[in-house]
Amino acid sequence: MVTATGPAADAATEISSSDPLPAEGEGHVHAPSLPPFVFALFFIFGGITSLNDILIPKLKELFTLNYTQAMLVQFCFFTAYLVIGIPGAKLVKKIGYMRGAVAGLMTMTAGCLLFIPASTTATYALFLLALFILASGVVIVQVVANPLISLLGPQKTAHSRLTFAQAFNSFGTFVFPLVGAGLILGKLADVSADDFEGAALAAYRTAESAMIVKTYLGLAAAITVVAGAVWLFRNRLQGEKHEASSGLAGFDLLKRPRFGFGALCIFLYVGAEVAIGSVVINYLMLDDVLGEPENVIGWMVSLYWGGAMVGRFIGSALLRMVSPGKILAAVAVGAIALIALSTNSSGTLAAYSLLAIGLMNSIMFPTIFSLACERLGSRAADGSGIINVAIFGGAVIPLATGALADLSGSLAFSLVLPAACYAVIALFGLYARRPATA
Repeated sequence: MVTATGPAADAATEISSSDPLPAEGEGHVHAPSLPPFVFALFFIFGGITSLNDILIPKLKELFTLNYTQAMLVQFCFFTAYLVIGIPGAKLVKKIGYMRGAVAGLMTMTAGCLLFIPASTTATYALFLLALFILASGVVIVQVVANPLISLLGPQKTAHSRLTFAQAFNSFGTFVFPLVGAGLILGKLADVSADDFEGAALAAYRTAESAMIVKTYLGLAAAITVVAGAVWLFRNRLQGEKHEASSGLAGFDLLKRPRFGFGALCIFLYVGAEVAIGSVVINYLMLDDVLGEPENVIGWMVSLYWGGAMVGRFIGSALLRMVSPGKILAAVAVGAIALIALSTNSSGTLAAYSLLAIGLMNSIMFPTIFSLACERLGSRAADGSGIINVAIFGGAVIPLATGALADLSGSLAFSLVLPAACYAVIALFGLYARRPATA
C-alpha cells in the first residue's frame, strides 16, 4: 500500500502500490509535487531513445555499414529491455519507485560516459556496448514511470493521464533529434569515410566520433542533475509495498488473453515505430524522395517524433470521450495507409506521408499499455516488467527491416514489415474495445 506524505497526506487514500489501472473503488496517490518529476522522466528516456535515429546514419557512414549492421544500434539498445525488464521490475519492487528512478538515471549516466572510450578508439562494438548500458537505465526508469503516473490520479482518467505523460516523452523525442542532428551529423558533410583509408580513416572516425561523445557527455550532466532532484523526493511515497513474486514474475500473466495480446502488440508497435524512425533519414535521402544529404535533412526526423507529441496531447483529450480500443484500431489503419501512400509515391508526398506516421503512432503505446494492464491490481509491477520485456520488439523488427532492405535492395519495400505490425495492432484495438471484466 502507498500513502502520500506531506501536507496532502490526510487527503490521500491507501492503494495498491503499482496498479497502472487500479480496480474500481481503489484510491490513488495525492502527491501534487510528483507529476513534474515523472513528466521529466518521460521526457528524458524518450529523447535519448530518439537520438538513435541520428546515430544510425552517422555510424553507418563512419563504419561503412549495410542496413542490417547499422540496425545493430537498435538491436543492442532494445535488447536491454529483454535482459533488464524483469530484474528492473524486481529492483523497483525492492527499493521503491523513487529510488528505482535514481538507480535508472545513474545507470543511464554510466552508459553516456562509456561513449568516451568508444569515441577515443572509434570502435563500433564499444558504441554498441555503451548504448546497451544506457538503455538498461532507460528500462529501469520506464518500469517506474508507466505505473507511477497512472497512480497519480483517479482510475477513470488513467488512459488519458498516461497519454498526457507520453506527450512529454514525445516532446523529448522531438527536441533531442533536433539538437542532436546539428551536433552529431557533423560538419564534414562534403567528405565521408569512403574518401579515406588507413591512418587517415582512423583519424576521420575519431574526429567525427568526438562530436558524438560531446553530445552524450552533456546528457550525462543533465541526467545527473535530474537524479539528484529525484533523490530529494525519495521518501515522498512512504509505506510503499509491492506483492512478492518469483524470479519469473509476470510471465504467468501472459496466460490472460487480453494481457498476452497486448504484450504482443507492444512488441510489434515498438518494433514498427523504431524501424521507421531508424530508416527515415536514409529513406528521405533516396533520389526519388528528397535526394538531400543527411546533414541537410537530419532535422526532419524531429517531424516524425513531433507528430507523436502533438497527437498525444490531442489523444489525451479524445480518449476521455471515445473508446480507447476503437481509436487504437483507427490510427493503426491510418499508419498502414500512410506507408502505402509513401511507398507508392515520390518527392515531398512520399517524404511527408512517411513522417506523418508519427501522428498515428501517438496514442498507441499508452493505449496498448493501459488496455493490456486493466485490472492487474497488485500484479501491476509484474505486468509493467513484462511490457518492458516486450519492448524488445525495438531490437527485432528494425533488424529484420534492415535485413529485408538489404535482401530486396529496396528500403521502401522493407516497410511492408512495419505495416504488418500495425495490422495486428488494429485487431487488438477491436478486441479490447470494451472494458476488461477481470
